[in-house]
Amino acid sequence: MTDPRLGLTVTHRRYVPYAHAHYGGALVDGAYTLGLFGDVATEVAIVMDGDEGLLAGYSEVSFLGPVRAGDVLEATCEVVRIGRRSRELRCTARVVARAEPERGPSAAGVLEPPLPVVEATATLVVPGP
Repeated sequence: MTDPRLGLTVTHRRYVPYAHAHYGGALVDGAYTLGLFGDVATEVAIVMDGDEGLLAGYSEVSFLGPVRAGDVLEATCEVVRIGRRSRELRCTARVVARAEPERGPSAAGVLEPPLPVVEATATLVVPGP
C-alpha cells in the first residue's frame, strides 16, 4: 500500500531583496536558495509529522541559472520517498518574476514560463515515534 503522504508538495514564494546581492550584476549566492529550501522543508515536516524536523543534507544540487536581487523566487519541495524517520524531497526553485532595470528603477516583469534556477534532492529527518 502506498503512503498517502507521498507526493505531498509545499511551495513558498519570496522576493529577493537587493541587500542579498553578493556579486556583480546583482547576483545572489546559491546559499540563499538553499536556505529557502530549508524553510519549505520545515513546513513539509510540520504538515507530515507535526514537528519541524531537521534538514540533514543534500545529496544533489544543480545550479541551472542565475538568481538576482529583485527576483521573485518560487521554491517547491515534493516528498518522493518516506522512510521510518527520513523523508527524501525533490526541491526546485524557479524565478517567476524579475526586475527589469533597463526599463526603469522599479520596473519588473512576470516570466512566462518561469525560469528554473536550482534543483536539489534533500533528506529531512523527523523524530521517531
